[in-house]
Amino acid sequence: MKNETNSAYMKIDSSNCETPMRMDREAIKRSICSNLVHRLGSDPEHALPHEWLTAVVLAARERLSERLLRTHQIDNITHAKHVYYLSLEFLIGRLLINALMNMGIYEVTREALAEFGVDLHKIAGLELDAALGNGGLGRLAACILDAMATGCLPGSGYGIRYDYGLFWQVIENGRQIERPDPWLRHGNPWEMSRHDHSYIVRFHGKLLTQHDLDGTIHHHWDGGTSVLAVAYDYPVPGYALQIGEGSVNNLRLWSARASRELDLGEFNEGDYIGAVKQKVFSESISSILYPNDSNYVGRELRLKQEYFFVSASLQDIIAHHLKHGHDMRSFADYNAIQLNDTHPAIAVAELMRLFIDDYHVAWDEAWQITVSTFGYTNHTLMSEALESWPVEMMTNVLPRHMQIIYDINQQFLTEVQRVFPGDNDLLNRVSLIDEQDGRCVRMAHLAVLGSHRTNGVAELHSRLLKDTLFADFYRIMPERFINITNGITPRLWLHQANPALAQLITSHIGAHWIGDLTQLKRLETLSENADFRADFRKAKFTNKKALTEYINNKLQIKINPHALFDVQVKRIHEYKRQLLNLLHIITLYQSIRSGEDEGHVPRVFIFSGKDAPGYFMAKNIIRLINDVAKVVNHDPMVGDRLKCIFIPNYGVSIASLIIPAADISEQISTAGTEASGTGNMKLTLNGALTIGTLDGANIEIKDEVGDENIFIFGMSAKQVAQLYAEGYSPYHFYENNQELKGALDLIRSGFFSQDDPQRHESIVNSLLNEDHFMILADYGSYIATQKKVDQCYRDGEDWTRKAILNVARMGKFSIDRTVNEYMAQVWGVKRMAMADFN
Repeated sequence: MKNETNSAYMKIDSSNCETPMRMDREAIKRSICSNLVHRLGSDPEHALPHEWLTAVVLAARERLSERLLRTHQIDNITHAKHVYYLSLEFLIGRLLINALMNMGIYEVTREALAEFGVDLHKIAGLELDAALGNGGLGRLAACILDAMATGCLPGSGYGIRYDYGLFWQVIENGRQIERPDPWLRHGNPWEMSRHDHSYIVRFHGKLLTQHDLDGTIHHHWDGGTSVLAVAYDYPVPGYALQIGEGSVNNLRLWSARASRELDLGEFNEGDYIGAVKQKVFSESISSILYPNDSNYVGRELRLKQEYFFVSASLQDIIAHHLKHGHDMRSFADYNAIQLNDTHPAIAVAELMRLFIDDYHVAWDEAWQITVSTFGYTNHTLMSEALESWPVEMMTNVLPRHMQIIYDINQQFLTEVQRVFPGDNDLLNRVSLIDEQDGRCVRMAHLAVLGSHRTNGVAELHSRLLKDTLFADFYRIMPERFINITNGITPRLWLHQANPALAQLITSHIGAHWIGDLTQLKRLETLSENADFRADFRKAKFTNKKALTEYINNKLQIKINPHALFDVQVKRIHEYKRQLLNLLHIITLYQSIRSGEDEGHVPRVFIFSGKDAPGYFMAKNIIRLINDVAKVVNHDPMVGDRLKCIFIPNYGVSIASLIIPAADISEQISTAGTEASGTGNMKLTLNGALTIGTLDGANIEIKDEVGDENIFIFGMSAKQVAQLYAEGYSPYHFYENNQELKGALDLIRSGFFSQDDPQRHESIVNSLLNEDHFMILADYGSYIATQKKVDQCYRDGEDWTRKAILNVARMGKFSIDRTVNEYMAQVWGVKRMAMADFN
């Protein structure tokens, strides 16, 4: 029987506690002061800046906790179906300003602090970005959580509470230096430890097999080691137009702890290191995001990391399901689990293990429930990003799961053979086990097979999934494949990140656009209003001055805020083609030095992004960018006409400074390689025009903003594939384009690395001999299109008109639309009617 009176979910009784907490200035002021005194042992007269930050966060968290509890109460009453979002990354950035804005108490909190003589934005700037991700994967996950809370969907996120994140990027002598990012060194006042939500996660051991008299086979996972997964919760507030409204969802992060803290016997015998080795091993699992997997130890740690958070999350979801009085056979009716890329794919085998071994559900029924529960979002066409694990490693680390994967595979291949008799090549291609390269488990195959829906994240990407990567699966089960184009949250990426533009928009069309981005369409007519265009330019210049000041203070480089800000901010990778951008910079540099630059407008090229720790070509690209910048920025012949800037340690906060200041957005990946991109959406929403290829979501942005308001260049995905098939010769393009030849020759000559003239020889050789991402093939079209950018930028009125239309036509790319499509096509969930419970 369902328990509807559980005390943990009972209605808040204001006679028993001082709730709900007031949202006015005086109440918030009292909360801040009380936190300083009672929680931090300080007072307003002597409090340090970080103590003010903590006191304000606690005041906000107190109010969020009430809304979170109210959300849980409604869930308990309605028994709604839940969405659980499993992701190895959540790039949530700083939380304070976003939380205050979403609760509608930003202004009263600012005023309350001002009465103490404290500047809200100065103390908010002390908050460290949560080191929980690196790229678009984590930014999308954070946006999804924001949209679920804003839309009052019953949902939660699950991930890992990394001690150090990926790394803190420092540039020394042009080189990327990776340092620990100890974002938790002072604790985190947002998080709530939930030690009562802890679960044992097992590794290694052996598989025992038992045969019953009737021939039934039973498997038992015996022995091994264990780690304790401890929960830490972060509130995720949805945006509410009215103060006090809206839901608050939860992001639960798992921290690894030793199931046995200390071997006292070894300690007393003097083996102090041996006594704590289990503790060190256990806690290493949640230490660092993406450990270097270029060696066996790193790969094994990454596999353990992924299973650790998946197992703990599934155990937690099942506990929640059973707590509400449901049985396991109704699991898919009340729970939808989304796999954010391939990292959590082991969840398919783990849920099967839990069903069969722990809850004794028959195999066929367990498989039906599992497939009905999972959805899988694929984020890449790149083969190296589609994880596979050696069978030997999987058998050693997760022996029970390896057997389950074998059984799933056997059942699937038997069915494929029945439908497609005699097609052995098809069987080899769709098998969960790759027999060609040392026998590996294909995790993307497992995710597709174990999910009732697989979606790409842009129309082109989804089509390519069906035509190439998963063509065989699409042939077998076409009904499972859909497209859901990515989106971004306007709450963070415009309302918070760009107050100058947000206030301008709100002053003309009201604030409803914050929750309904299609409202921006009303700006279209204002693109013809000269006064609005002037105000739009003022907002952009305000942002450019802020970035100019940051670059001057942090990097000691002076730039001209009136120049065109040309921005490429994203993970450093060959397919994202930072090298193509750099070749353009060198081409411009050579034209300036030769006196042939009369047609170019002054430009500041801004790069930012990290690479993977073991990705050496990306490290070389960062070094080349900084070597070129050092020469260009100090050449007196160039002056303010050309600058090249690399801003280190890219993250949400840095992005929130760069993106609003951008004039041109570089989205120049090789067509057919970028799944979607969300940086392209953020930059366009903030009034940057795009120069890009017909790749990822660029195509859909072009369709929305209009061909005349975007700069498209280069080959299409079809043309790229055709050129590969015909035999691509990068050297041909080098020999037949003098500007390209001059740029590459200048790099190879050691001009930008005179202390080590052959430092960048490997980059030039790679481009001339392989050029896998066809940089040289697209160079000529790219340079020609950049000249069109210059021509357009000279006409300030026309440029501004185009920029306004770009902003006005971004409604499709709201994360709210994305989540609505997941609701309808994958999750099958309904919104909570929060107003009915006020």
